[in-house]
Amino acid sequence: MSVHVISDDAEAVAVATVLADEFRAGASERDLARRLPHAEVDRLSASGLLAVTVPAEHGGADVRTRTLAEIFRLLGSADGSLAQIPQSHFVYVNVICRQGTPEQQKFFFAELLAGRRFGNAQSEAGTRHVQDIRTRLAPRPDGSYVLTGVKHYCTGALFADWIPVLARTEDDLLHVAYVARDTPGLTVVDDWDGMGQRTTASGTVRLDGVPVPADRVLPHHLTFEGPQLHGAVAQLLHAAIDAGIAGGALAQAAQFVRTKSRPWFESGVETAAEDPLLIQRFGELAVRVRASEALLREAARAVDAAHADLTDDTAAEASIAVAAAKVQAALTAVEVADALFELAGTRSALNALNLHRHWRDARTHTLHDPTRWKIQHIGRYVLNGTKPPRHGLL
Repeated sequence: MSVHVISDDAEAVAVATVLADEFRAGASERDLARRLPHAEVDRLSASGLLAVTVPAEHGGADVRTRTLAEIFRLLGSADGSLAQIPQSHFVYVNVICRQGTPEQQKFFFAELLAGRRFGNAQSEAGTRHVQDIRTRLAPRPDGSYVLTGVKHYCTGALFADWIPVLARTEDDLLHVAYVARDTPGLTVVDDWDGMGQRTTASGTVRLDGVPVPADRVLPHHLTFEGPQLHGAVAQLLHAAIDAGIAGGALAQAAQFVRTKSRPWFESGVETAAEDPLLIQRFGELAVRVRASEALLREAARAVDAAHADLTDDTAAEASIAVAAAKVQAALTAVEVADALFELAGTRSALNALNLHRHWRDARTHTLHDPTRWKIQHIGRYVLNGTKPPRHGLL
């Protein structure tokens, strides 16, 4: 596969815009048939978008966080499933930037520039809570490790060249093991059965005595021992996907009303697009979408500012800004995707039109982590100056 290397922020957004338009055309059919987007993910790799956060000293564009968020918003506006697939990819690129040795960075950044993809194997089912990681990374006499465990909701693993696995060592400290997709003992099962985001292939990864060289393991626990933006960046990308889904749903609702809807007989107008009540509701929803996009940009700026001067205060401000953006985007995505049917009328409920994919994607994606806890952290910060906790979900 020939892989383009993107040079700067402007080119990254331009490439994402073109790909979003391309992906939008087939999004509904992929969702209806649950056709996994292998070709589309290959296009992402070949475009160079998956390497845009590689540092400049390693040959990458090293784009701003604001640019990365815009890439995800654009992709989310086209296909809420496809946009989700590279989210973990960039999260685990950040782990390498933060905790990788020079040798690890040299190796993996070259892999990224060559179009290689990261999946994820982080969440587990049946544990006490999301941070209760029971997958084990056991040492061997030669200094290497063996991985054992079962992971669920492993978005992107089926498409990945490398699968980053969250695991604990014998001292219970959290690490990330980067495991090649074809490693013996690693099995990816396509058993994702969600009502939304149907083509993310967020299935199961089984790890049965998987060998891992020592130089493929990074000490992720160190990420949270000082000021960090790991969680803020990860959550910002989720917010961008939600904002994209909202914008995409509003655009499709407007197109449907302009081209297929009939006016209500009491309105006295010739077309549905002239109905003053519909116009009012579209205006209300547009305000919510614009607010989501504005908060997304503000949060991305806060993260970029913290990157330039990382302290407890700047990291806290970035995390709170991202939390606010995530709350707004999640609420808006669900509201707009639901309102689509109110606006477009009875015909829009036809299953063959698949307009409900926006709502299914929004409702599924916004369950990733509860916004009620983000509101708690925002309130504590504003009222009492309490800094948010250091973890990967804020």
